[in-house]
Amino acid sequence: MKLELLIQIGGALHFCILLASSIAPSVARWKMNLAVLPPLLRQMFWVYAGFIVLVIIGFGTLILRHTTEIAAGEPLGRGLAAFIAVFWFTRLAMQAFVFEVRPYLTHWFLKAGYHGLTIVFIYLTTVFGWAAFFA
Repeated sequence: MKLELLIQIGGALHFCILLASSIAPSVARWKMNLAVLPPLLRQMFWVYAGFIVLVIIGFGTLILRHTTEIAAGEPLGRGLAAFIAVFWFTRLAMQAFVFEVRPYLTHWFLKAGYHGLTIVFIYLTTVFGWAAFFA
């Protein structure tokens, strides 16, 4: 399969991640759990969540708009691909070694979604790592 197609799939997957993670606030009961925090910390949490959403939208948009440059190994494309690979590798590491999600995976659908996202994070790390260092 051509690297350009794999990169385009990666760009589209960013928007799928946003759809999947849109249920996180209700599943993790953010409103209830964040209510005990001081207002500033609660506000910071929501702002940080918003910034992560913006980064993911930015990644997906830049990838879909500049697939050719990323696949061709142009310097800016390599830099973007490296940053995306590091971002998703770090997210994957947090998922594996930091986050305790078991209490929230109460339904088969949530477990399947969690494992599906893990596969997506591995895919994004692999494809963009390849584009950054081997294209």
